[in-house]
Amino acid sequence: MLSILARWLGLCALLLVAACGKEPPAPPAQGGPALWRIEGKALDGWLFGTIHVLPRNVAWRTATIDRALEQADRLVLETAEIQDQALTTAAFEKLGRSPNLPPLETRLPAGERDELQSLVQQSGTSLQMLSGYESWAAAMLLSAAAQQPLHVSGADGVEPALIALFRDAGKPIGGLETVARQFGAFDGLPETAQRHLLLQTVREADGMQALYGRILKAWLAGDMAALAREDHAGEQPDPAVEQAVLIDRNRDWVKVVGGLKGRPFIAVGAGHLTGRDNLITLLQKAGYRVTRVQ
Repeated sequence: MLSILARWLGLCALLLVAACGKEPPAPPAQGGPALWRIEGKALDGWLFGTIHVLPRNVAWRTATIDRALEQADRLVLETAEIQDQALTTAAFEKLGRSPNLPPLETRLPAGERDELQSLVQQSGTSLQMLSGYESWAAAMLLSAAAQQPLHVSGADGVEPALIALFRDAGKPIGGLETVARQFGAFDGLPETAQRHLLLQTVREADGMQALYGRILKAWLAGDMAALAREDHAGEQPDPAVEQAVLIDRNRDWVKVVGGLKGRPFIAVGAGHLTGRDNLITLLQKAGYRVTRVQ
């Protein structure tokens, strides 16, 4: 299985600044990213799986998505605080730094240190600077560096487009959690799990371009089976990472959805919609009807 950071290319999107690519793909004529209707209790809305970072001008909106966006009465993201770059950066710095940490290179096996050095050089920073970050935070920054050759940007991702659309329409924008909760899922990991995440990030950097190409193609086609296959490819993640970063957050989100009413358009990373205890399965267990509409 690909690492939690590399699998869905964008948990660190708010930290990523990259150039934009050329000739991005468009959704197929009979496809488009996966969209579900979610009904039950006081709710009659939509659930949409996103990619957080994209090349410029990717045409991902379809007529079905546009109808849902028009009919929705609010937008609900993983976190509404994505709109506040300063707050996001401050939360990352507060949780991601600690005093008296060991040098970053000593947190990896000796045989992986050349690859680490190469990735650090690509990032335009230094081992000394990264050594001031906890292992999860250093992994996040290195994952962002590995994404730079992809010519993608968080600014061109799905969430900023949705925010602009709902803001222009005067519709409210909310979140399922705070940025602090999002980063806190990583910060609370035991050091062994953090180092495993760091190791996977370094090992998978060279294959990032091919991985992103496969994920983007599958996402644009709404091919959740292909996304799930990526989830099961390669090295398995540390169970503590999968539990804290995916499963526990999914369970928390179901509780938040339970307090929603009306016609929300709920948009979360596609990685939360496949695999064990994914958000769709948990919503169904909680009594909601979740129906694929695209």
